[in-house]
Amino acid sequence: MTIGATTPADTAGAGDRLLATVRESAPAIARRSPEIEEARRLPPDLVEQLASIGFFRMLLPRRWGGLEIDFPKSVEILAELSAADGSVGWTSMIGCETPQLFALLPAATFEAIYASGPDVIVGGAFAPRGVAEAIDDGKRGFRVSGRWSFASGCQHARWLFGNCVVTTGGQPAPGPAPGAPMLRCAVLPASAWTIHDTWRTAGLRGTGSHDIEIRDVVVAEEWTFDLFLGDPFARLPLFGAPLLQFSTHIGAVALGIAEGALRDLIALGQTNKQRLYAKNALADSPLFQYRLGHAEADLDAARALLLARAGELWSQARASGVEPSMRNKVLQTTAWVAETATRVVDACYTAGGGAALYSDSPLQRRLRDIHALTQHASLQESVFA
Repeated sequence: MTIGATTPADTAGAGDRLLATVRESAPAIARRSPEIEEARRLPPDLVEQLASIGFFRMLLPRRWGGLEIDFPKSVEILAELSAADGSVGWTSMIGCETPQLFALLPAATFEAIYASGPDVIVGGAFAPRGVAEAIDDGKRGFRVSGRWSFASGCQHARWLFGNCVVTTGGQPAPGPAPGAPMLRCAVLPASAWTIHDTWRTAGLRGTGSHDIEIRDVVVAEEWTFDLFLGDPFARLPLFGAPLLQFSTHIGAVALGIAEGALRDLIALGQTNKQRLYAKNALADSPLFQYRLGHAEADLDAARALLLARAGELWSQARASGVEPSMRNKVLQTTAWVAETATRVVDACYTAGGGAALYSDSPLQRRLRDIHALTQHASLQESVFA
């Protein structure tokens, strides 16, 4: 099932239709998990399928051909996709946030990127591991060099970016924050970058988060943006808080991985499996039932808090603007949801017994994926402080 071209009069239920389509596609995606892990990337045909149903345009305003769904609905959609496969959820999350990042570019640049259609996918890296030397040859711009890690989805992205320290005469230029250098993300077509095959990891293997590199490339100023302190070119709700939306989506992926693990454990219990030396079938064990019930309660709480916070963020974006206090609230919520999801996956893996050890068990993949996710810089324990 796919969703065809959507007209403005047709978008009111676009989020619900997209969620229904993702749920319908989830079993087929889950069956491809071994293939995705082996390839260490999303299959091109799966990326095309996600594009055809409107996934990568769901957070793009209608004026550029997007679905413009309500932000909280995107949290539900990403959780469902991540329950099918964590790598698919994570990589697709990066791609669907393309409009929010590109909204930090000048309006003319944004228009040029979306002139050929709404299904644009960007990949890149937030850490400022590049150098952008300011040049003065009559046209303002930068000479950029650098190599960045963790560029999820770089093999199917149409555009790539890398965050850089701006230098003048070889010295870091002062930024707007006292004591910190000026930073700019440089955006170039994917064909301009070198991809280094480095992504050989324990978890989230299918995200293709390889290193990307450019050397001595001139980038015009209008093709750069300030990731952390930049303002969107248009005051639209979906452009209201790019980094906070990204953080909330990380929580959605964590939630989905844990929900997938719970479903896997329930399916295992329904096979009448009996652990070695146990008197009863797994599903009849009081300890199994306790772990299952506790995990379900934890997930209900995590989902409720994440959706409530997403709703609060969206309400402010649609009203007078996102309040500064939301930053701490969102980061705290995401970190707690990821922590809770990890606890749930660990419990499901333990309850699965020896069967969870084998590579054909989805529980061991969920375990590796959730622990890879928790290594993300935005989920450090310092968030709670």
